[in-house]
Amino acid sequence: MAGRTVLVAGASGLVGRAVLQGLLADDSVAAVHALGRRKLGIAHPKLTSHAVDFAALPPLPPVDEAYLALGTTIKVAGSQAAFRAVDLEANLAVARAVHANGTRKLGLVSAMGADVRSSIFYNRVKGELEDALASLGFTTLVIARPSFLAGDREALGQPVRGGEKLALRVSQVLRPLIPSNLRSIAASDVARALLVHVPTTQGRKVMLSGTMQS
Repeated sequence: MAGRTVLVAGASGLVGRAVLQGLLADDSVAAVHALGRRKLGIAHPKLTSHAVDFAALPPLPPVDEAYLALGTTIKVAGSQAAFRAVDLEANLAVARAVHANGTRKLGLVSAMGADVRSSIFYNRVKGELEDALASLGFTTLVIARPSFLAGDREALGQPVRGGEKLALRVSQVLRPLIPSNLRSIAASDVARALLVHVPTTQGRKVMLSGTMQS
């Protein structure tokens, strides 16, 4: 795997930033391309930051593997349609583009409860994305379905999500009583799990919080 070239979409978010940091620190990775609506405010010899319109992607560089970490909330997006444009359509556009370029290894940050048949809109969209990615023909598709994420969103300039904040407080008090897949999980643990399994997995693999906890 020496000299791998990798793409990350959504490297400004909690998990995406942790994935990016792991890739930049990995000696087997030669180059990292980060896609976002704005260029990242960091510099590294391996890193090329691209500001793109996800609704009209430019030609993307060929890469060995890609990580999808684009996501928002309905509150931030402003509507269900705007939420779908990010969490479903933007991620899917990147996946289609890299697959067309020959990429066969893909990692996705999804969510606990993702299911196309869910009565919950958020979970249903996450499930739609998972199913759409599975139909594209990647030889490796690793899906992380974390519970509530623990991390410093404010440090990344992101709004704090009220549900996550409450879940973290409850988790700290009741952690021994909460099933492992329902416990809050550090964004760094989710990133680590993806970075371990995407390069080595064959086929489709779904990881829940309990299997990703360090």
